[in-house]
Amino acid sequence: MDLGEFRNLIAAVRGEIGKAVQGQDAIIDLVLISIFSGGHCLVEGPPGTAKTLLARSVSAAMALDYRRIQFTPDLMPGDVLGVNLFNFQTNQFHLTKGPVFTDILLADEINRAPPKTQSALLQAMNERMVTLDGVDYPLGPDFFVLATQNPIEQQGTYPLPEAQLDRFLFKLVVDFPDRETEISILSRHADQALKADINKAGIRPLVTSEALAAGRALIDAIHLDKSILTYIVDLVRATRSDADILYGASTRAADALAAAVRVRAAFEGRDYGLPDDVQALLTPALRHRIVLSPSAEIDGRTPDDVLRSLRNRVDAPR
Repeated sequence: MDLGEFRNLIAAVRGEIGKAVQGQDAIIDLVLISIFSGGHCLVEGPPGTAKTLLARSVSAAMALDYRRIQFTPDLMPGDVLGVNLFNFQTNQFHLTKGPVFTDILLADEINRAPPKTQSALLQAMNERMVTLDGVDYPLGPDFFVLATQNPIEQQGTYPLPEAQLDRFLFKLVVDFPDRETEISILSRHADQALKADINKAGIRPLVTSEALAAGRALIDAIHLDKSILTYIVDLVRATRSDADILYGASTRAADALAAAVRVRAAFEGRDYGLPDDVQALLTPALRHRIVLSPSAEIDGRTPDDVLRSLRNRVDAPR
């Protein structure tokens, strides 16, 4: 596979996901960038904005295993990771694997589970490995978490701590589609059976595990000029001295942003990164990694506002 073939593959995958998800092209691109860069995504948005449908559509476009966990206040770590159960016939413990043992994991409404259960995903997301009773179980290189959370209803929720937020490459904010897109969605559904599901959307699984590995091998060869790396570092360091930011982004954030820039370049058929790539990915990569100062919150500023202002102040390489 060369860069041209890879670009065509990504375009075809976008088209397949678009059969079920409309009006979220930018979000779809960022999810695909996250998958190919080996990161994870946190998707935030009000109910009914196709967050779960997006995850199911992405999994349908890939020939990979997919499982879903509905996070609830009574969910325990064992419900996510699995447990060792004693088999009286063999007098041995047997591992009953939890839903985390998959390729694509949808962690639906992750902020509804208590911190103990949320933290069960930390090792899995960071090391692609689960440790149960002192034994390590690998999850495989294709493991990807797409977590959702509802920003409106906060009763009975447990906000994700900064350490866990930092494990997500992107935080994607899904909003309601525009009027024309909503009309298009309803028009499409009006021509379907009332109980039509994603399995009837005709999404073809185009990305196999082998194609994913080949794509990542291409991305590994993408060159980032020192000026691009310096630009990324300057942007991240600027978050640590901005008056509107109480706690800035980490070196891990800069490294993750650089990896995402390489993927975006490959998606465009380029073997080099551009300042435009950095600017396009800066906000989704950092909005969950900074903590605003009290004065900025009182003024009603959002992380997106602060990052936009910061991006305008840091000179891009020519």
